Amino acid sequence: MPKPEHPLISVLKIESVESLKLSEPTSWCYDFYCIALKRVANANEVKLKYSQQTYDYNEGILSFVSPNQVLSLSIDKNTVQLKQSGWLLLIHPDFLWHTPLAQTIKQYDFWNYSVNEALFLSDKEEALLVNLIKNMEQEYHSNIDKFSKSIIISHLETLLNYADRFYHRQFITREKSSHQILERLENLLIDYFDSDDLTLKGLPTVGHIAQSLNLSPKYLSSLLKVLTGQNTQQHIHEKLIEKAKEKLSTTNLSISEIAYELGFEHLQSFSKLFKTKTEISPLEFRQSFN
Repeated sequence: MPKPEHPLISVLKIESVESLKLSEPTSWCYDFYCIALKRVANANEVKLKYSQQTYDYNEGILSFVSPNQVLSLSIDKNTVQLKQSGWLLLIHPDFLWHTPLAQTIKQYDFWNYSVNEALFLSDKEEALLVNLIKNMEQEYHSNIDKFSKSIIISHLETLLNYADRFYHRQFITREKSSHQILERLENLLIDYFDSDDLTLKGLPTVGHIAQSLNLSPKYLSSLLKVLTGQNTQQHIHEKLIEKAKEKLSTTNLSISEIAYELGFEHLQSFSKLFKTKTEISPLEFRQSFN
């Protein structure tokens, strides 16, 4: 490949790169951000993992890889020639220095998503993003001046905001898949709260719940926020309060005993959370049934 026109940002047309021939599994790690809008003709023969999750490597997807994340490719045949088309946008973190995007770029959820939920684009959405990528390429190919960086950053921020919109649209349009996750979450929390795990291990963590659903914590919370208006932690607390109300209204256990059974070491912590969520104390709730 020729040397890049700019040392910190590059746009590559994937067809211009010699096709990758794989004879064995391989792994690598970028030290830059990579935004890829690409199709893979023989996707069924290749498996890509990012952050230990298998990538949904189908046609017409937009993917995001942040610096220092390990990617792994494996093959189903002895030798495969990876046939790809599309665009790659590569941005070194140094390019973002002294811009607001240096901080805000990390706040976009899709850098941390479990990428088995890749972003699928309509033709109209794809054309919009390709146009932004071409604008960035054109800008750094032109004579560099004091406006060049701010113009490229503006295009990049617009691209990221559109991608954020498209991800949230995908949560809604893939309704069946999303609601299946919601149903699995509900069953998982019911089983956990009905078992001895609550007493022995305490409240389940967001990480534990996400791992049990084979999703990343950020992806799960973002999905739930779109579907229900609550993140994963709020769902856990909601199930806890539901269980606490059940014990307060149907058993003779003391409030301390209930707090212990719900995984709290200290009564004060349980009472504080209960009052925060219900605006009354556990004792006041129990007395309301007398």
